[in-house]
Amino acid sequence: MTSPPGPQKMPMQNVANRIVRGLLATPGLHRVVSGRLITLYLVGRKSGRRYTLPVAYSRVDSSLLIGTPFAWSRNLHSGGRVELRLQGSRRTADVEAFTDEADVVAHYAMLCRDNPQFAKFNEIELDAHGNPSETDLRTAWRAGARSFRLTPH
Repeated sequence: MTSPPGPQKMPMQNVANRIVRGLLATPGLHRVVSGRLITLYLVGRKSGRRYTLPVAYSRVDSSLLIGTPFAWSRNLHSGGRVELRLQGSRRTADVEAFTDEADVVAHYAMLCRDNPQFAKFNEIELDAHGNPSETDLRTAWRAGARSFRLTPH
């Protein structure tokens, strides 16, 4: 049995991330992208490496829902805190991490319905009504997708 493909960076992703991080940090200009993106500021638990990452989010009540298949997400864990920039303001947020299939698939489905660009980036097909493919959602989970609820302070 072949394992599902792992996450892959898009060509020029580092350049795109640098531009988006700049937009998110610039007063006034952040409004162009901050309705869909936040900046996360992470420090690697083992490496001590600093990460500054633009990440798609959806609002769920007073929390933010994010999802990613990338290894940097291992630095987020339930009960921890993360620093983020949300709509131009830097703040901290409590983290709740999800790794089990049912939660991740449900969260990814929500993120895909709310943000078709999230679906496209994660190679999840949407039907004519904007509903994500169940097969693609489960494939994303098998490839390492995780989801997180961030509750900003």
